[in-house]
Amino acid sequence: MGRYFDAAQISLACRTFAQAEKMAGQYFRLNPAQWKAHRYDVKTLAYLDQHEVRKGAFAHLCKYEFVKEPEPAGRGAHFYRICLQDDRILDAVERANSFIRLSPLLLYIAAHELVHVIRFDRGEGNFDAPEEEKPEEEETVHRITRNLLRPIMDSDLNLVLDCFSSRYQIGDLIQ
Repeated sequence: MGRYFDAAQISLACRTFAQAEKMAGQYFRLNPAQWKAHRYDVKTLAYLDQHEVRKGAFAHLCKYEFVKEPEPAGRGAHFYRICLQDDRILDAVERANSFIRLSPLLLYIAAHELVHVIRFDRGEGNFDAPEEEKPEEEETVHRITRNLLRPIMDSDLNLVLDCFSSRYQIGDLIQ
């Protein structure tokens, strides 16, 4: 059984995703109507289906397709689910002996996943890419995320970027 975010941490995650969405919208020059075209939702570990749980990752992006009945064959809509792995995120904050704070870590995760959603929807990245191509996509997304967050970079956020991108491949932690 995993550890789950408490009510205050869920509230923080909601605020953080709203902040990341605003920043991603500015970075990619998306107006509110364009944002609505990028369908996604965010769930925490307590609300994930078993196939949405990913050990060793802070977050996992799933893509779901649905077809409206009158649509021509092969045409439908899709949405993404950002699956937060609460236990892994909380463990990282605790393991770092309070050097890594939850808020900047969640902001990085949120921005990173939203960059994926935008890139996949625009066709700039391939959600179904073969495994050997995924590290290149992760490096691109990490670079974009770093640039997106640059205007608010502070020591706490910089520590998140330095800690997890130098000690680990960040793509291994955010999938």
